[in-house]
Amino acid sequence: MTLDPQCAAIVEAAAAAGGGPLEQDDHLIARAAYEAGTTNYQHASGDLHTVEDRVIPGGDNNDLPLRIYTPVSDTGALAVGMFFHGGGWVIGSIETHDHMCRHLAYKGGCIIVSVDYRLAPEHKFPAGLDDCLAATRWAATEAENFGGDPARLAVIGDSAGGNLAASVALALRDTDKQIQLKLQLLMYPAVDFTAENQSKDDNGEGYLLTRQSTETFADLYLPDREARLDPRASPQLAKYHINLPRAWIQTAEYDPLRDEGRTYAETLTKAGVQVEYKCYSGMVHGFARMGGKIDQGIIALDHAAAALQSAFEIS
Repeated sequence: MTLDPQCAAIVEAAAAAGGGPLEQDDHLIARAAYEAGTTNYQHASGDLHTVEDRVIPGGDNNDLPLRIYTPVSDTGALAVGMFFHGGGWVIGSIETHDHMCRHLAYKGGCIIVSVDYRLAPEHKFPAGLDDCLAATRWAATEAENFGGDPARLAVIGDSAGGNLAASVALALRDTDKQIQLKLQLLMYPAVDFTAENQSKDDNGEGYLLTRQSTETFADLYLPDREARLDPRASPQLAKYHINLPRAWIQTAEYDPLRDEGRTYAETLTKAGVQVEYKCYSGMVHGFARMGGKIDQGIIALDHAAAALQSAFEIS
């Protein structure tokens, strides 16, 4: 399929403006531009019961902000999805993905806990991952105190957040067997810093996320190139992928990361993991965050919410 017209309009506008936030060399400028651009992509969702900000101890006992989205419900304790935002481990925040979390909580009928993990280059690998692990372990222990069911947990992330979600699933399998995740929901994830594939060649220029910007983010997050081989950074490189939670993996046709997500789906399937995979035709990287401009973004979030409902056995 050709590039979706709604995606094409965004790509053309970014090019006319001299490049979007993902193409900025200065990470502070990129952060500010990404935050400022969020209003262009926000969309409304249904009313929630509560939205609460908290601070918990992070991976290095740092202050770790969370935002807890609780839907209206009369069914008692609710399942909990831990959400890790995208942005190349360098940009993005609770605010840039607030509308996505509201949508998932409302349509998924579950609590969403959004994690404002530490960013590179101020906090390099594995600081962000350590924060996401700390938050997930906290939720498993404290879920009942905010209306959640600790027996029904999932990890969710888009792009870099998908990388963190996959890595959290692997880490919990190996170190916290008492925490049994019901789902890993990975939206156009980056899962292999060593990958060379067709989608990087085909989509590395002209579709918002470029090959150069992926390298820039990687250098800021992982300045030690040997660390790219660490399976905590590159989940695809883990020694084995058995005994992981079921997965729902979404990719975009015009995304340099497309083939990483597809390959990871194949790897998990070969390891006996239950996997559902969908590549969205005509879409670019980050489209699920762009529901205010791209209709398929809302559809992808609806599919993600349905996956949560299925994994959590919500009728």
